[in-house]
Amino acid sequence: MTKSLSDLSDAERARYEWQMWTPDVGELGQQKLKAASVLVSRLGGVGGTVAYYLAAAGIGKLVLAHAGNVKPSDLNRQLLMTTDWLGKPRIESAERRLQQLNPNVEIHTTGENLSEGNAAALVGEVDVVVDAAPLFDERFAMNRAAVGQEKPLVECAMYDLDAQLTTIIPGQTPCLSCIYPDDPPTWKREFPVFGAVSGMVAAMAAVEVIKLITGIGEPIAGKMLWVNLRTMDFRKLPIARRSDCPICAGVNDSACR
Repeated sequence: MTKSLSDLSDAERARYEWQMWTPDVGELGQQKLKAASVLVSRLGGVGGTVAYYLAAAGIGKLVLAHAGNVKPSDLNRQLLMTTDWLGKPRIESAERRLQQLNPNVEIHTTGENLSEGNAAALVGEVDVVVDAAPLFDERFAMNRAAVGQEKPLVECAMYDLDAQLTTIIPGQTPCLSCIYPDDPPTWKREFPVFGAVSGMVAAMAAVEVIKLITGIGEPIAGKMLWVNLRTMDFRKLPIARRSDCPICAGVNDSACR
């Protein structure tokens, strides 16, 4: 954790009481959440919902990256964007909404999308990284920085009524470049999406972050969860590290935190 554990105030105990009833969480688990910091890259239908649930859970610091202004087409799924903020910066709308939800959360924002130029610095600020970016150049930059700094990376994505989720733990699991050695040529920037689908995978990604920080349960490491909501099929399949991966092949189990 980037901060040492500190006692909870009476107001914090009242706010988080019900989640502290979760077995193996308690006050210590809540203190861990309070001391933790998380980067969420892109605050669209997936990332914005991840950030919303993490703020609600009492994460101590959120580092948020998203460029551009709110558009009408954002509003079917991006819960941190509002109609009255059309034409204004997305990152400001996100910060405003999260502070309304939980003013105790420290929020650091950048009005840029994650890139090779800023990935290392942004990842360096946090304990856990959440990849909710739609473009693979952003995702590859985030993966490279997370693996290089040995930070766990929760990788979540959706398309149409399909979704996928895995947690990358450097030195133990495949990284994103093991799964996708190259930028998929058929991937498009704009795609069909219902907010309920992006919100579903976002909620699961937020749970992954909570598990990583508190130590409860088991993260979906070394496996990929594939979800087809047209048929309500959920499949959890093993994924393997590539011995020739240019990003994670040199990261050993002994080096992983």
